Amino acid sequence: MKVVSMKEVPAKSGPKPAPKFKNRRRFARELALQGIYQWCLTASEASVIEAQLRSASFFAKVDEGFFSDLLHGVIKHSVELEQKVAPYLDRTIQELSPVELSILLLSTYELIYHPNIPYRPIINEAIELAKTFGGTDGHKYINGVMDKLATQLRSAEVTLHAKRTVKIH
Repeated sequence: MKVVSMKEVPAKSGPKPAPKFKNRRRFARELALQGIYQWCLTASEASVIEAQLRSASFFAKVDEGFFSDLLHGVIKHSVELEQKVAPYLDRTIQELSPVELSILLLSTYELIYHPNIPYRPIINEAIELAKTFGGTDGHKYINGVMDKLATQLRSAEVTLHAKRTVKIH
């Protein structure tokens, strides 16, 4: 049997797979999501959850400040965040899966408290989290809710993006 090096393998046609690279903010979101999920299930103190998550083997890859802000911010503002999300749901907050709720709270927090991050990457990150941690079609639900929420919370930014998109096409 002949061993073929990667240089000898012909290139595949078609789209390239997404890179496997995760930046420090992506890791922070994933870890914060796990903490928010834990909080939804156990109602533990944010500081206790944070201490547990900081012991994760990959914590060195996390943007620590962003992670801490997301975890503590979502838990602190959870009532306000739920009120912002509720009008765009097709069910009650209590009927959402803990993963869906955690993703929506996290992403809504970013839309409100991180205006320096454009809304589109926030939505894309929410979709990716739902694909990784949620149910089969959960990402579609998250996308629909977040699109509507962004239109309400970031109306000027959404309008500006829509105008730019129309000019390009």
